[in-house]
Amino acid sequence: MATKRDYYEVLGVSKSASADELKKAYRKLAMQFHPDRNPDNKEAADKFKETCEAYEVLSDPDKRQRYDQYGHDGMKSTFGPGGFDFGRDFTHSGDFQDVFESLFGGGFGDLFGGGGGRRKSRNPNAAQHGDDLRFDLEIDFEEALFGSEREVDLTVNDACETCKGSGAASGATREPCRQCGGHGFVVVGGGFIQMRQTCPVCNGEGSIIRNPCKKCSGTGRVKTPRHIALRIPKGVETGSRLRLTGKGESGLRGGPAGDLYVVLHVREHDVFQRQGDDLACTVYVSPVVAAVGGDINIPTPDGHARIKLPAGTPNGKVFRLRDKGMPSLNGGCGDLHVRVELEVPAHLSSKQRKLLEEFAAQTSTDNFPEAAKQNRQIDTFFARRDALRKHASK
Repeated sequence: MATKRDYYEVLGVSKSASADELKKAYRKLAMQFHPDRNPDNKEAADKFKETCEAYEVLSDPDKRQRYDQYGHDGMKSTFGPGGFDFGRDFTHSGDFQDVFESLFGGGFGDLFGGGGGRRKSRNPNAAQHGDDLRFDLEIDFEEALFGSEREVDLTVNDACETCKGSGAASGATREPCRQCGGHGFVVVGGGFIQMRQTCPVCNGEGSIIRNPCKKCSGTGRVKTPRHIALRIPKGVETGSRLRLTGKGESGLRGGPAGDLYVVLHVREHDVFQRQGDDLACTVYVSPVVAAVGGDINIPTPDGHARIKLPAGTPNGKVFRLRDKGMPSLNGGCGDLHVRVELEVPAHLSSKQRKLLEEFAAQTSTDNFPEAAKQNRQIDTFFARRDALRKHASK
């Protein structure tokens, strides 16, 4: 009897491999050795089974711990005296289901020819829910701040009025597809591996129309322009979604329509910047006002507000105005943060220049403590430099 290969060796991973690394290795090998890609190839079938067995153990934390401790002997109690049950373990493993459905588009009943793990297929002739739609809409900052009403035009797949969404011409009906027996799928493959595929004749519908509706060509839907009124509430932001129930694509065979999701994108603003529910803005003031103090106007969503700058207000000082920010979708309002930026005069008259020169002549370092502090730090730097140079020259 051949010796079982180490499960980590089978998947080509290290013993410290993460769950994502295990799944990635398994996906690659399952695709490579799948029997439908290697018909009548016993070696590929054996490797496929070996790969599945290895992943079944290593993807389960408890089984992996037992295997790491006891090796293959520790798996006998897990799989029973008959060893690895290929069909049973696959059909009850959610992780395998995720992997196989992403690879092959079917459930485990489809792959292994039925059994207890097989999922029930939906009736392809039943009413089908319409698809949801997404519409991206750019709005101004003011619309997000104060709310607004907008109208949007879009084209959707709507139920054909001629055939009422059936896809059949007047007097005609749908007939069960003979290729798939009305199931919408056919089973392909042989041996112990079988796979369900969409029926190539009816394209998964389970039925065909001998005499299709001419207006919709048998699809049951036609492109229809729609004009939709939209209310934008206060406080929305980029990424906010507005859901309009039943405004998506119409359903098939009498099914309900899907929903329309309007995704909002708020344009940047020249005055205000948004930070959550708070707003921020910069106000430019004269150095004279900042030095001696005075009242300045602050823009807020409610209009101008006046605040008093204390004498000696430094450049970059931030003032907080409570409840003057963005309205919240959950109620309440954020704050407004106002940053003071000192602006130097761009043009001076001869009289203004003379007055500033007189002011400069009467000032000293005591009037500018931060500048004086920086000058002392600079002098310290140069003194240390000179000391190092002198020591190096000896």
